[in-house]
Amino acid sequence: MALRAIVDAGHDVAVVITRPDKRRGRHEPPRPSPVKAAAFELGLPVSELAEDAAASGAELGVVVAYGRIIKPGILTRLDLVNAHFSLLPRWRGAAPVERAILAGDTETGVCLMAIDEGLDTGPVYGCEAIGIGPEETAPELRARLATLSASMLVDALATGLGRAVPQQGEATYAEKIEPADLYLDWNRSASELHRVVRLGRAWTTWRGRRLLVLAARVAAEAPPDGPPGRLEGDLVVTGDGALRLVTVQAEGRPPLPAVDWLRGARPRPGEGLGS
Repeated sequence: MALRAIVDAGHDVAVVITRPDKRRGRHEPPRPSPVKAAAFELGLPVSELAEDAAASGAELGVVVAYGRIIKPGILTRLDLVNAHFSLLPRWRGAAPVERAILAGDTETGVCLMAIDEGLDTGPVYGCEAIGIGPEETAPELRARLATLSASMLVDALATGLGRAVPQQGEATYAEKIEPADLYLDWNRSASELHRVVRLGRAWTTWRGRRLLVLAARVAAEAPPDGPPGRLEGDLVVTGDGALRLVTVQAEGRPPLPAVDWLRGARPRPGEGLGS
């Protein structure tokens, strides 16, 4: 999105740097990243080597969700501005969108930051904040942040970046999301578990096999009796409150509305998830 916006605004692009082609499935051929596909469509040169950016003759490098440490030798040869999806210094690192949702943050945003040798520690040219909706998923929030970052970058390139100022406040770090972070521990509260589901591909177990919980809601009514994990219709007892299942996916099956899955699963009285 940022690449198209920059080109549409009339700026020259010397080279686009992106990751190597990657297989999405075991038997599928390697596919280009969305950035590479967009660059080809726009007729732009593409490389997988960051060093090629420094050697391209560009006046400025724009970095969005690159996901790799840029070597000091490149930083000394090319000024780089990064569109980071958080309000720095909160949520430096690899997964700022997911960590903001997990923490229950009600606000996040985009900061345009000068890249230095640290992990998202460079001085900031400017930030814009947006609210996080109580039901908003990580993909939905990321899409809004991508739109905001593209607009900010185009405006900054047109008017100048101005002076970067050091980050202010307490830093927090957004570690990469691991499968364990997506596990639904039913001893946790319904609101915490709902935030995990909003990340995508949250999982539990059902009769010894993995069950993805793709969508859920915090139940307004009092939870049923029973231990955490117990099923009562589409409600799951949690450590505090109940979570209402909306969409689930059993191993080897397509996603289903929870009511349809329950009709086939036929839970026995007192049976639950996570056991």
